[in-house]
Amino acid sequence: MAERPLAGRTVIDLTTALSGPYATLLLAGLGARVIKVENPLTGGDSSRNNAPYVGADGLTTARRGDDDMSVSMLLRGRNKQSVTLNLKHPKARDVLAGLVRVSDIMIDNYSAGVTARLGMGHDWASAINPRIVCTSISGFGAQGGPGSGKAMDTIIQALSGVMMTAGAPGEPPVRFGLPVGDLVAPLYAVIGTLAAVMRADATGQGQHVDVSMLGALTSLVACEPFDAYEKLGLPMRTGMTVPRLAPFGTFPAADGWFALCGPTDAFARGLFAAMGHDDLAADPRFSSRDARVANAGELHELVGSWAADRPLAVILDLLTRHGVPAAEVREPGDAVRDPLVLEREEVVPLEHPRHGRGADLYGTGVPIRFSDSEAALDRPAPGLGEHNAEIYGGLLGYSDDELKALAVDGVI
Repeated sequence: MAERPLAGRTVIDLTTALSGPYATLLLAGLGARVIKVENPLTGGDSSRNNAPYVGADGLTTARRGDDDMSVSMLLRGRNKQSVTLNLKHPKARDVLAGLVRVSDIMIDNYSAGVTARLGMGHDWASAINPRIVCTSISGFGAQGGPGSGKAMDTIIQALSGVMMTAGAPGEPPVRFGLPVGDLVAPLYAVIGTLAAVMRADATGQGQHVDVSMLGALTSLVACEPFDAYEKLGLPMRTGMTVPRLAPFGTFPAADGWFALCGPTDAFARGLFAAMGHDDLAADPRFSSRDARVANAGELHELVGSWAADRPLAVILDLLTRHGVPAAEVREPGDAVRDPLVLEREEVVPLEHPRHGRGADLYGTGVPIRFSDSEAALDRPAPGLGEHNAEIYGGLLGYSDDELKALAVDGVI
């Protein structure tokens, strides 16, 4: 079996909910040893209490058994080891310091300033282990943000401008169903963390990596020149089609929806041939890209009328045979069961640690293929504190009596 790229690296995972756990999930899938630190007084990561659950009775909306586990934790906890530690207890810093000594990375997604108030920030950690990289994912960055400074995905979507990039002009803001604010920031966090680890390998000195959910998502909004469109009077919100790339958008068939992208002359000619109207390629309204953009509304109406009473399979066959990029619009449940993404392990079956795969659920894999390494999420999520003895005893050297005393004192 090929070695995983981050084999031998150790990560202290202080994260909860989604943005932080997704970052550490990726690091775990790349081979790092991820030690998930959970609060024993609150039942651990808040995701453990997110419905629905999987247990002996299968998939349920309410917890029924002691070993029921939330689908959120089944997905986000894979390949991680769980220890319990009450970070607000005065003795917790000594325990955490032991982990810092043997780790390369520590990641949190607390609100700005929390680790400093707990006395567990980068300055403290680097005094113990100068090479450690401490990464923080927060709503607005280390300096804090407006109001309470607390942020959740919908707040970040609202502030980033992304809600006003979807939908049609005059419609209410559109909240993305996928929590993009929570999922983009951890990608940048992983990039920044690994860059800082490479720097620490070269210099012997770690550093603090600060990633803002707002900054991460807004930077993606800025990848598209919406401000330029506004200055030119072009609509930023165009609904189901993109007039400046016409023919381009999603259209209804008789039995479903499809997307097509035909911004070039060659693609447009292919579309007209598929429609049985080769003559449109010579029509002054559609013979050039600028002409098609100027007459986008009329062109998209022609496509819609042609497709409305045709079966989806027939439309896709015609478009494909004429070289036009096109695809059906799929439901999420169908998309995650695509044989291609399953074969590449970009999506993988979710497994309960005791009850296996009976629920027939799927979750994110590591969507990166290496030529000479392996990446995989192939171990089920742990129970709360499942690895206390292995980590605190085996790795840090605490005796059984010391661990019992820490448990009695409410430290672990």
